[in-house]
Amino acid sequence: MAKNNKDKMTTEEAGRMGGEKTSETHDKDFYQEIGHKGGEATSESHDKEFYQDIGEKGGQKGGERTAETHGKEFYQEIGKKGGEATSENHDKEFYQEIGEKGGEATSESHGREFYEEIGEKGGSRSDRD
Repeated sequence: MAKNNKDKMTTEEAGRMGGEKTSETHDKDFYQEIGHKGGEATSESHDKEFYQDIGEKGGQKGGERTAETHGKEFYQEIGKKGGEATSENHDKEFYQEIGEKGGEATSESHGREFYEEIGEKGGSRSDRD
């Protein structure tokens, strides 16, 4: 146990020991109850923007952590699973609708040069048949 210059326990050590003792004397229900109370208190003192902000930060941090611990194959696999699940739950009209929305959004954000460039890369339809 690390001591400061007066041989007293540090705040960190006291907190750790207190947490260990509490975990020995309380069960899962206790922690769920105090978590619930804490959540209610927080919701009373914070607005929607607070939750949106922490959600964005948490999502970003989670995404960064996932990217650090998973490779390209992981993302390929979850993409494949997501695509399969989507195809099981949607019909041809769904894909036509989202394709149209995507095309409209793309046309609003890109000019003529963009389409000329992708047209050159893709070649003519008869080249692919």
